[in-house]
Order: sequence, then structure tokens, then C-alpha cells
Amino acid sequence: MPAQLDHTIVHSSDRSASARFLTGLLGAPEPRAYGPFAAVPLANGVTVDYADSIVRADRIVMQHLAFLVSEEEFDEIYARIIERGLPHWGDPGHTEPQQINHRHRGRGVYVDDPDGHSLEFLTHPYVMDE
Repeated sequence: MPAQLDHTIVHSSDRSASARFLTGLLGAPEPRAYGPFAAVPLANGVTVDYADSIVRADRIVMQHLAFLVSEEEFDEIYARIIERGLPHWGDPGHTEPQQINHRHRGRGVYVDDPDGHSLEFLTHPYVMDE
């Protein structure tokens, strides 16, 4: 049986603010406090656990988190990005500002969280043979 991802820890300068940023975009319930973490449970059982970084906030290393969402969820998330006036991109290199992409048989968008972590929302998994 292949392994399944259970949770990941994302370092942040303010765990609650970062977790709320993600739940706000997802339209999800408030994060749960779980020990030293602000936990964001996802539909597939994986949890994104935000932790206050033990190093200086200016030394947080950027991470990339990609969220597979339905077409309807994408529309809702993208509407929240626009409503909040958040900078966003159609590509991970930030060369397509204020755009979405239509790659991999779906749509995708990238937005940075308050600590510079790259959040990707996509409607179709990557197709590796294209």
C-alpha cells in the first residue's frame, strides 16, 4: 500500500493569521487549535498545521502547497481573491500577474500567503505526459 500524506507543518510568523488566511480563501471553518499548531483539516483527511516559527520571521523558507478543488470551489476561491484585492498569478514564477491559467486540462491560480508561502488552487491534477 502506498503511503498517504497525513499532515504537513508550515512555519509562519503568526500561525493563527496564516491558518485563517487559508481557511478564508477556502471558505472553510476556523482553524482548530491543536497543541502548538493552528490546524486546517482538508477534505481528504490531510491537515495543514501552521506553527509559529522558532526562527526569525524574515528567515521563513517559502513552501508551495497545491490544493485540488472542484470547478465550483475554484470559482468561489477566485472570487474571494478578487474581492480581497490579493495579488495573484497564473504561474508559479509570478510572471503572469492578475491571471489564471488553463493548463493541465483545468484552471489554476497562485496566491502568496502573509509569509510568502505559495498557495496554488487547481481544478485538475497535473497531467505528466503533456
